[in-house]
Amino acid sequence: MNVVLIKINQILMEKFLKLQEVCRTQLVWLVRELVKSGVIGADGVLMTLMKQIAGAFTHGCKSCYIYSVSLHHVSNLRHSAGGDISNKNLWLAENVLEILVDQREWVLKSGMLVAMSVYTYLRLIVDHGTPNLLPLRQREVDFCIGLLRERFMECFIIGRDLVRLLQIVARIPEMELLWRDLLHNPQTLSPQFTGILQLLTARTSRKFLACRLTPDMETKLLFMTSRVRFGQQKRYQDWFQRQYLSTAESQSLRCDLIRYICGVVHPSNEVLSSDILPRWAIIGWLLTTCTSNVAASNAKLALFYDWLFFNPEKDSIMNIEPAILVMHHSMKPHPAITATLLDFMCRIIPNFFPPLEGQVRQGVFNSLNFIMEKRVLAHLAPLFDNPKLDRELRSMLRERFPEFCNSPSPPTEAKMEESLPLEMDNHVLDKEDGCYDNTDATFSDDEEELNNKGKKREFRFHQLKETYIEEPADITPFVDQLDEALKERVLQLQKGSDTETHCEVMQEIVDLILEEDFDSEQMSTLASCLAELFKGHFRGDVLPEEITEESLEESVCKPVCLIFRNLCQMQEDNSGFSVLLDLLAELYQKQPKIGYHLLYYLKASKAAAGKMSLYESFAQATALGDLHTCLMMDMKACQEDDVRLLCYLTPSIYSEFPDETLRSGELLNMIVAVIDSAQLQELMCHVMTGNLVMFRKDSVLNILIQSLDWETFEQYSTWQLFLAHSIPLETIIPILQHLKYKEHPEALSCLLLQLRREKPSEEMVKMVLSRPYHQEDQFTTSILRHWAAKHDDLLGEHIKALLIKNNSMPRKRQSLRSSSSKLAQLTLEQMLEHLDSLRLNLSNAKNNFFSQTPILQALQHVQASCDEAHKMRFSDLFSLAEDYEDSTKQHKPRRKAPASSPRSRKGAAPQPSNEEDSASSSASEEEDSKPKASKRKRKASAVGSDSD
Repeated sequence: MNVVLIKINQILMEKFLKLQEVCRTQLVWLVRELVKSGVIGADGVLMTLMKQIAGAFTHGCKSCYIYSVSLHHVSNLRHSAGGDISNKNLWLAENVLEILVDQREWVLKSGMLVAMSVYTYLRLIVDHGTPNLLPLRQREVDFCIGLLRERFMECFIIGRDLVRLLQIVARIPEMELLWRDLLHNPQTLSPQFTGILQLLTARTSRKFLACRLTPDMETKLLFMTSRVRFGQQKRYQDWFQRQYLSTAESQSLRCDLIRYICGVVHPSNEVLSSDILPRWAIIGWLLTTCTSNVAASNAKLALFYDWLFFNPEKDSIMNIEPAILVMHHSMKPHPAITATLLDFMCRIIPNFFPPLEGQVRQGVFNSLNFIMEKRVLAHLAPLFDNPKLDRELRSMLRERFPEFCNSPSPPTEAKMEESLPLEMDNHVLDKEDGCYDNTDATFSDDEEELNNKGKKREFRFHQLKETYIEEPADITPFVDQLDEALKERVLQLQKGSDTETHCEVMQEIVDLILEEDFDSEQMSTLASCLAELFKGHFRGDVLPEEITEESLEESVCKPVCLIFRNLCQMQEDNSGFSVLLDLLAELYQKQPKIGYHLLYYLKASKAAAGKMSLYESFAQATALGDLHTCLMMDMKACQEDDVRLLCYLTPSIYSEFPDETLRSGELLNMIVAVIDSAQLQELMCHVMTGNLVMFRKDSVLNILIQSLDWETFEQYSTWQLFLAHSIPLETIIPILQHLKYKEHPEALSCLLLQLRREKPSEEMVKMVLSRPYHQEDQFTTSILRHWAAKHDDLLGEHIKALLIKNNSMPRKRQSLRSSSSKLAQLTLEQMLEHLDSLRLNLSNAKNNFFSQTPILQALQHVQASCDEAHKMRFSDLFSLAEDYEDSTKQHKPRRKAPASSPRSRKGAAPQPSNEEDSASSSASEEEDSKPKASKRKRKASAVGSDSD
């Protein structure tokens, strides 16, 4: 079945548009049957099918701001139908909706499917506004409203883009009522929902941003952002516009494209520093193709949407970087675009939603501040106070952002900008450089495909390294800036072909820069030459296929490794040591991969044995200047390029840099996100043999809590690696307070298996019992049942101690108790709920857990002091204590019970009780329910005086 699902997904992603009508009908039927049968993985197939429903909406409003949907402005909205309303698309939208409605209970089991369905159909509703489509639209509205009202917190995971979509449909009566609750009565949607600000500050996952682009559209866009050179993009843009953006209805598709580019397309540093078409250029082109004011306003809002509530701790610089770079690069060729974007940025602050003006202002300020901090632009004054802008706009910018309008202090900042990894300015210089192999271009017209009969011409998106066309190194712009001696050696490197010659020349270059009279101003130019000449060394796998001493030594015999070797042979107080570090720091700016290549050399080379600490010196010499940041960036680059190498480096990185790796889950997440099961097992073996320590007691709990947001396999891998360590379970048992049975099944299942191997301690039992009681959550009952079977005496004593301790504490103080976990809120009611559930679970089993003296004594103690509501609610549980009491009194008449002394009861306590003999039938219990209640009251004083 797994193979079937994979093939269906493949057909949906790659072939759906080419399927004939019968095949398409059969495929949708098959998906429907998979859903009906509850096949594991069918939700993924259904989401892929939803992605094929094409949509592009058009709508007009006097303002694109959120206040347009507040109740007194709803009348400002007007809609017109648009998008793909072809029969095929409508048929698919209707059939998928039928599946979702008919199998509603199944849909509700998957939070992601709920959210994805709401996102998709909110987006499609506006397309279906013509009279003949109103019945379909009403069904879509009912479907979305039902899920939003019943499962709002599942829909909440969409994030801030949910607000954007709800704005579009705000005039529909049902949506108007929803908006009223959203703005004024958020608690009616969910007790956990505090208001619209909570939603607007939640970042939208790339899964949602990608779901409204068809696979074909998404693939072509990814091709443009990863394979097309800047300056060569016109034919691809023309094709894309002809295919997807040529109709009036497609105007607002630009919003989806811009949101996708900002939130999903996050190029690596290698792509950013290459001549590949940058994101800002595509967005600039999309803005220039808007032919209506409404489409232009919506496109600008899509571009700035992540700015409005930007939080540097949660949001990514990559989401806000395109907007600032569009403005920066458009200033000279298209100043009108820069002006309109700056004007929009200023005006949206007070107008987006007046009650949240302060938060929007802070979000935009945070964005600009983070842009400066990350050196996307070295300073903003040339942009905000540019003579090409009109006076009114410049005045407004100075008023809104005085902090960023001051002229920069000279050359230091300008030099920093040149060294950024975001080398966008270089693209302009490289426009005419290099030839794009047109035979590799895979964009084509439908007519061309039909004419090439018998030829397979399908688009495939490959990674760059698989299709890279080797080009000769071009060092012309740099080599003439070197002195004669260096220039001669660099040209020898360019002409040489074998590695041995390259190494000899490289050693000569190292010797030259170590001379006292070397001009350090040439260092940056030399680094540019070396980065260009050795770019081939940074492609492909670094680690040999078969790891032996010989193969490892051979793998580090590259010219660039000569710098590493010389560094290892020097003392840190040697003047040449800092010179070589400066060269590596310059190289690092041109070629970020050199960081993890240095790590590999320090581990693999015999010459570098015990020299791993050199990496710290290297990190401090770079522009980053921080070991943690540098190490994480290098390991991330390694993760993206070579997973085998990542696993090879992992033991050394953890052992050499424990403070940087063990204090957070950042590196661990990188590792478990890409390893396979074999690599996981290999890492576990390293842990078991003592070669690798990935957790320590003081930080393991925080890391495991961080992992709760990771993907399923990542979480299971994390728990497997944790269990390979010998860390006591008590260290991480407080994590139970963070686990919700619907949201964290991975952690709960791993903990359950581990707890069953442990003898219960009082702290363990306390944490298990402090979980909120839900009838569907079987975690607590399962582990208590296991312990009751294996360690009944021990469990009984712990439960007795906890029951008496919680019962004796004043009710008002129960919620204020402190424990090892601030989240621990063990209440008497929780304990009784879990014990009652355990009682029911054991009712058909031959288990004497509830006949133990400590349990019965504790129940007796609790019963004596709890209120009538609890006595009635847990009457079956407390009846066990009554039976126990009857047996301890040696069948004395109940009415004399108050007169009996504690001593007589104590004397009777050790006698074994026979529950079966003393238990009364359910019928007699019902008949005598009122007398029993009064008897309990009379017994209260006697039981309460018992020393227990």
